[in-house]
Parts: sequence; C-alpha cells; structure tokens
Amino acid sequence: MDYFDNWVVQIRKGLLELGILNALKGEERYGYDIVKVLINVPGLGITEGTVYPLLSRLRVQGLVKTKLVESPEGPARKYYSLTERGEQLIDEMNNHFDILIKGSNQLREKEIKHDEMD
Repeated sequence: MDYFDNWVVQIRKGLLELGILNALKGEERYGYDIVKVLINVPGLGITEGTVYPLLSRLRVQGLVKTKLVESPEGPARKYYSLTERGEQLIDEMNNHFDILIKGSNQLREKEIKHDEMD
C-alpha cells in the first residue's frame, strides 16, 4: 500500500464513526439502512462488514442503543438510535470537524497565495 492509499484509509476510519452518528441523528435506522445511506457518500468507500463492527463499538461506548423490532417479512430487525450521550457528542464532533475543514481550507488557500507570489 502506498502513502496515499494509507492516508485515505486513515481518513475514512475517522469519518465512518461520524457518518454513522450523523445517519442516526434524529431518527432510528436498522443496520442495512445505515449501510445504504453511507454507501452513497462519495469517497467513503464502505461495506457492510465495516459498519456493523463500528455500530457494536458505538453501542458499547454508550453512544447508540438498539432495539429489536419484529418484521412481517422475515427475522426481527435491530434498530439503532443515538443515546442522549450520542446526541450531545455528535454536535461536538460535527463542530470540531467543521473547524478542521475550515483550517485545512485556510492552509490550502495560504499555499495557493504563496505559490502565486513566486
């Protein structure tokens, strides 16, 4: 794996948890529904096998809770939703992410201005 590929993997790891929590903000979803939402995020490159272990870890950390709901079309579905702690943390995480993006963009603009001066 080259440097760029490794860098992309590291960014995705951090963004996956944020993406899962944002997908659950204000609503409950069953696991595959979360997967479908995240698959549509350009550049995230997720699979089912990635999302379920993260959901489990977020549950253990007290950020999401689960409930089983009987389904007329097959086995019961496990629905996920944010806990009160998860609701509070997602706002902090989004605010911090916005600050990081803003700072990153400022660095890029500074580099562009510097290059234009040369």
